[in-house]
Amino acid sequence: MGYNPCVRPFPKTIVALAFCALAGTSCAGGGTTPNAGANASRALPGWGAPAAAKATPTPTPKPTPTPVRSACAPGIAPTAPPGSIPVAASGLRVPAGFTMDVIANVGSARELAVLPDGDLLVGTEGATIYIVPNAEAAGAAGKPAAFATVSDSPNAGVAFAPAVCKVFFSTQYGVYATPYKTGDRVAERVAKIAAVRTGAIAPHSDGDVHRSTSVAFTGNVLYASVGSSCNACVEVDPTRASIQEMTESGTGMRTRATRMRNAIALTVDPATGHLWAGGAGQDSLPTYHPYEYFDDVTSHAGIADYGWPECEENHVAYTKGANCASTVQPLLVLPAYSTIVGATFYPAAQTGTYAFPAAYLGGVFLAAHGSWHTPGGCNVPPRVAFFPMRGGLPRTPVNWGNPNAQWTQFVGGFQPGCAGSTRIGRPTGIAVGPKGSLFLADDQTGNIYRIRR
Repeated sequence: MGYNPCVRPFPKTIVALAFCALAGTSCAGGGTTPNAGANASRALPGWGAPAAAKATPTPTPKPTPTPVRSACAPGIAPTAPPGSIPVAASGLRVPAGFTMDVIANVGSARELAVLPDGDLLVGTEGATIYIVPNAEAAGAAGKPAAFATVSDSPNAGVAFAPAVCKVFFSTQYGVYATPYKTGDRVAERVAKIAAVRTGAIAPHSDGDVHRSTSVAFTGNVLYASVGSSCNACVEVDPTRASIQEMTESGTGMRTRATRMRNAIALTVDPATGHLWAGGAGQDSLPTYHPYEYFDDVTSHAGIADYGWPECEENHVAYTKGANCASTVQPLLVLPAYSTIVGATFYPAAQTGTYAFPAAYLGGVFLAAHGSWHTPGGCNVPPRVAFFPMRGGLPRTPVNWGNPNAQWTQFVGGFQPGCAGSTRIGRPTGIAVGPKGSLFLADDQTGNIYRIRR
């Protein structure tokens, strides 16, 4: 077994060594399991408590009093008996050959991050990030429990950085970090490393103030996307309506992309290491705009200018006299008001028990939250869209006359009727597990879904 910097050394007791010898594996480490029962009841006011799914207890080397996840094989989730809720009961639809199960429930679930041992971190609209143990297990996942709590909601953004063995998460006003060792189920040391939204709300704000911050890490650079303080205005706080970049310790923060109204979806293409972002465009434009975009931020030199609120998409000016010649032209688009909240690339080199077919490798999944807007007479529906990619570029280039040309629907059925009042869920965070499962969060129901082939 090679050296893994994220593995916590296991105490070298005689009993533990004997246990490993019997298992025929090396004692590479493995963290202890905190008392999940002490955290499971810590649901935020007004939320339902996390689902009480049952999982088979992990074998414990005696006489060690604290249960361990696996003293000899950190990162291998124990198998639990089947216990997922069939998605067929909910009316959601996935392509033929796939299964989609509810594995947990976390109130107001937002962004997701999968840990190398198959545990799943869930950001929320509240102050707490939850962990779903053994989310990538063959059967039922463990009961959600609090991983970290910061009194600055929403604690919505979360990312795991294996290169530095840290978990990063983000709140309304801050970016936080905690060291991570394989098996950790409670944040070890939480430190605020950077501040965002440090300035005032725009003086002529229309009251559409966005509060969420998302995070991503690639190439030893930490990124934080920060929503605007209005629907359409000129910001006085340079961190708002932007993507900020900084070191892993939060120093040297500077603007990487600007004039993005609300770039909630933030992710990294593992094949290229490039940062991609997409989000929610402005409302109530005088001229109807047909697009909502997702783009490769890294591909643009200097500070990428996305033009909001004067210009968005294809150099189109929405403010009289605006010069849009130098604004970014995005690579991927969805119909207007789709509201892209989550994004993840399906790794081109993905292997594992649940790896998707070749047609999905290297592509990107976008979780669209839907909207109250009614172009064509119906509310824009929530969905998960899939875009095939090749070499870091979409297989189908943008068609500025057709915002439906590049993607296919992967998960549908969230809005059975024409009106938004018929919705049975709204997708938010999305992530790929180490064995190939696709995880999806839903902030309307709190469901955490696991999709497999």
